[in-house]
Amino acid sequence: MKHVNSQLSYFTLILLFVFSLITFNSCLAGRDDNPVIPPVTSPLSRDYIGYGVITASFTHILVDPLENSESLGYLRRGSVVKVIRRQLQRTSDGFISWVFIESEQQGWLKEDVMEIYRNESQAQTASESM
Repeated sequence: MKHVNSQLSYFTLILLFVFSLITFNSCLAGRDDNPVIPPVTSPLSRDYIGYGVITASFTHILVDPLENSESLGYLRRGSVVKVIRRQLQRTSDGFISWVFIESEQQGWLKEDVMEIYRNESQAQTASESM
């Protein structure tokens, strides 16, 4: 009888170990390292969409969400900005997604010059790896 109980205990420990490994791996797979696509309108629970990391060599911060708008300055690759709002603009070819950002200045950028993350620490980590 003791032999059966020890085998059962051993089997239970193995099952717990396997279950722990599966749970741990699924937690790692769900990490938020990937950029997120922000909603068209920001969530009601916070006053921003996320944090963007500039992926283009450089980009101009614009007064308005228009191709020929006045430039307020520029940002270089790796700069981290707070993304406040998103706006879609219809063009003859489809849509352009613009984001209103805060950094040293406030202004508009095309969304395709950045990757957007849920929080500032993720954006900083992504910026440092560029």
